[in-house]
Amino acid sequence: QVQLLESGGGLVQPGESLRLSCAASGNIFSINVMGWYRQAPGKQRELVADITNGLTTNYADSVKGRFTISRDRAKNTVFLQMNNLKVEDTAVYSCYSGLWRGRTDYWGQGTQVTVSS
Repeated sequence: QVQLLESGGGLVQPGESLRLSCAASGNIFSINVMGWYRQAPGKQRELVADITNGLTTNYADSVKGRFTISRDRAKNTVFLQMNNLKVEDTAVYSCYSGLWRGRTDYWGQGTQVTVSS
């Protein structure tokens, strides 16, 4: 079992920044990829970004150049730095971990990000 604890959501204005954190505990040896999905009301869940143990990253086209995912393996924590936030970034962001890319084995509780003027 893996437990994922997220933090860092909130309410910001367009153009501002937020940083999300996701700390993993438990059977961390089963983790080879961590990342973030988001889901806005009435929309399908979408992958925002992920990062492998080898630090290979992957981003949704909608966030490229604005979001950066990083990982502190010593602390078993993944970060999502979100800059130049837009209203359309408003969603519940959920951290996940997987044995390999494309697999979502464990989920965090989700954190709300609201971008509004």
